[in-house]
Amino acid sequence: MSSETPFGACPVPFTKNDRVLLGHGGGGQLSSQLLESVFLPAFGNPILNRLGDQAMLELPPGRVAFTTDSYVVTPMFFPGGDIGRLSICGTVNDLAVGGARPLYIAAAFILEEGLAIDDLRRVVESMRDAAREAGVSVVTGDTKVVGKGSGDKVYVTTTGIGVVPAGVNLSADSARPGDAVIVSGTVGDHGMAILAARQDLGLQGTLVSDTAPLNGLVARMLVAGREIHALRDPTRGGLASTLNEIARASKVGVEIDEGSIPLRDEVKGACEILGLDPLTVANEGKLVAFVGASHAAAVLDAMRAHPLGRDAVRIGTVTAEHPNLVVLRTVIGGTRVLDPPHGELLPRIC
Repeated sequence: MSSETPFGACPVPFTKNDRVLLGHGGGGQLSSQLLESVFLPAFGNPILNRLGDQAMLELPPGRVAFTTDSYVVTPMFFPGGDIGRLSICGTVNDLAVGGARPLYIAAAFILEEGLAIDDLRRVVESMRDAAREAGVSVVTGDTKVVGKGSGDKVYVTTTGIGVVPAGVNLSADSARPGDAVIVSGTVGDHGMAILAARQDLGLQGTLVSDTAPLNGLVARMLVAGREIHALRDPTRGGLASTLNEIARASKVGVEIDEGSIPLRDEVKGACEILGLDPLTVANEGKLVAFVGASHAAAVLDAMRAHPLGRDAVRIGTVTAEHPNLVVLRTVIGGTRVLDPPHGELLPRIC
């Protein structure tokens, strides 16, 4: 038998590869090798291990919450996290701020030809660790490979399913006049950490992303106070966008005390140098709560007793005046309307 490759056939390399090849997305032996060497060792569980075209799930009683998001971060590794941790935490948090208990995650990857397998493994293992931290399981997924130059190393899409227990009703249109506005900690950490990690900007210091799963914190809050009306995680567009979204959805005004907003000196300094407003910079491990005044103290105490809420503080109040607007009382004694940002200030941060 001839050892030559027949015309038109594509030889399949059986040796260990240290880079992603187009064949890894072809559904053949290279795809199986990637699954068995990278994904199953990290995510393996009884549901995923069936390797079906779908995951068969059993859900506890309650309303099903369902969300999906895509992650396109540059650089993919940054102080405090990476695209893998970000993808799990972002989806978990989108479920949690709706009052849901996150349960299951689906993960899809678009890989660029030439991506180092070790970098992919590092991303996947980071996702595994974040999933364990949040108490969720990755139960299904997909991988595609695009040609070199057609992507940016790796894109990740995660879809999450959770269950909202009876009696929990959180909604962006449910803020009421008199509600306390509470933020769980310092703002702007994630966006500025990403910016600092981009070598051409030359920023130095201790800027670290706040990427974290918030479902444990939310669970504590829901036990502490029945009058939590709305929760949001202020990601793209930062605190300013989130406050405006709630004000408009609920048709209320929001008054914020600028001096009470927690802000790290490093973030404040970097924003001043770059001409950015830290209130418009993304966060990935913080939440904003709108809580009835009679329950605000109990909710705040519960937040501060949790590691992810130890810096929680009340920053303002909901009012019936100036509906649909957020008004900031500045540190110099004046007031100004806090608008959401216009355009994309920091590209590719989540």
